[in-house]
Amino acid sequence: MATRNEPQATSVLASHTREAQVRIDELRAMRQRIPHFKIPAGKGSFHRLVSAASLPPEFIELTAVAVTNSRPLVREGGADPLLTRDLMKFAEAYDPLADELEALAHFVRHSTTAARNRAGRDALVTYALAKRLARLPETTGLAPYVDDMRRALGNRIRKPKAKRATSDTTEPVTVTDTPSKE
Repeated sequence: MATRNEPQATSVLASHTREAQVRIDELRAMRQRIPHFKIPAGKGSFHRLVSAASLPPEFIELTAVAVTNSRPLVREGGADPLLTRDLMKFAEAYDPLADELEALAHFVRHSTTAARNRAGRDALVTYALAKRLARLPETTGLAPYVDDMRRALGNRIRKPKAKRATSDTTEPVTVTDTPSKE
């Protein structure tokens, strides 16, 4: 069932898709500008890093001082105090960026859910209205639309079930308006 607004809706959808892709490209380009940027090697790779990554910064600095001041600790391919300090400064500086990106992801996800919610609410109101109007003689032409909507919706909306009787063994309390005569 085609509508008159289809070309405009397709144009809006293409516009949103294009804009979203531009944002994705911007984020991916950002990867190239972040020093020490690493992509996880696979599942569990993050957890393998946590133990040494959570050492106190004071401990890391003390090892850098020790390597700088003790020749026996200097080894080929081993800890370089300048690199160690650079890595710690990088982590300190970029943790807030990670926090901000996580917040942004949360907000974007919330925004997409809110958009789906609004569209869904509007669709449910339209469906409810169409069901009522399809029963009227002057708008029975809506019945095929209602049938299509019902099929597309599936079993998602159900009428509330009647409450089951409880298996309470206590006697029900009866309240009467007349006082008892004793």
